[in-house]
Amino acid sequence: MSDPSATPEGHLRTLTVAPRDDTSLAGLSGRPSVPSVSARTRIDVGARGEQLATDHLERAGYAIVERNARCGRIGELDIVAIDGRCTVFCEVKTRVAGTRAGPDGPLDAIGPLKRHRLRQLAGAWLHTRPRTGRTDAVRFDAIGITLDRQGVMVALDHVENAF
Repeated sequence: MSDPSATPEGHLRTLTVAPRDDTSLAGLSGRPSVPSVSARTRIDVGARGEQLATDHLERAGYAIVERNARCGRIGELDIVAIDGRCTVFCEVKTRVAGTRAGPDGPLDAIGPLKRHRLRQLAGAWLHTRPRTGRTDAVRFDAIGITLDRQGVMVALDHVENAF
């Protein structure tokens, strides 16, 4: 369950869960650092994180509009949702705890170039999708998920209006 209390900035909600057997990640190797893991396993980790983020958003009352929304050749948006006030473009980053590769935390991977690309993707998505059911206001959220080496979620950080 999401902690309704907010940080002084009012944007961060953190969820920490106890390990559960039904949240294990099939196919995750014992050595999950990026250089030593197959591309298939990295895709599995990312897909697992996106599913956990989708579940979190639905529990929080968001309506999921589209997942893995392709926008021509420029890329894809992880999750597009409606929260009642805004069309929300969610970028999901998933990391395995205890690995050395990549940034310290999942949200650290969303740098200026990634934010710029996400804005471009959102513009393309808005231009090519029907207006039915969407709001005029848009927002960019970031969701960082940390899994343990067995693929069990240990933390979920949801930053609303992240950029």
